[in-house]
Amino acid sequence: MTAVARTLTDARAWARTGTGLLLDAVAGLDEDAFSAPSQLPGWTRKHLTAHVAANADALCNLVHWAATGEERPMYASAEERTAGIAKGPTLSADELRSWLTASAHRLAAGLDRLTDEQWQREVVTAQGRTVPATELPWMRAREVCVHAVDLGTGVTFAGLPDGFLSALAEEIRAKRGLAGLPDGPLPEVTAWLAGRPHALAGAPELGPWL
Repeated sequence: MTAVARTLTDARAWARTGTGLLLDAVAGLDEDAFSAPSQLPGWTRKHLTAHVAANADALCNLVHWAATGEERPMYASAEERTAGIAKGPTLSADELRSWLTASAHRLAAGLDRLTDEQWQREVVTAQGRTVPATELPWMRAREVCVHAVDLGTGVTFAGLPDGFLSALAEEIRAKRGLAGLPDGPLPEVTAWLAGRPHALAGAPELGPWL
């Protein structure tokens, strides 16, 4: 699958899958487990969970923009985004679970309410890209699926949908300007492209992505 073949229905399904994986992953974490390091350097699981919860809140701003036409950026500033991540360690395990769950449900409900016309309205991402609202589920799918792996609780790239892996691998390959890819299983190639731990022998190390 290529990025061209990715559909809104695909992206929404992958976002639901990734959200389910995340919520299941944090369901049984106690305070010590939540405070343990994630697979992202310098981030605990609390930092990572707060980041994903804040991402849902930020995407809700873009859903509001698409639904009403009223401009509402993802984040008021770069400092606001940083503050959302830093908030993680100050919250208890139960507070983080509640925030992650509630923000995910708000986002899903907001997307469910968009009409065909509203899906086509353009919004601006935190990176300054102007995109139609149909891009929002894909943005969320990347966050929840990849960060479900980053939590380090047992979810792996091999546990993500093949269609998602194909779409993600093609997108990162194009953005990194790579002409070809190393031979290997799709989950390992995608992990390598994303700058995550992988089992590809001899593949050059890439910097982190997302």
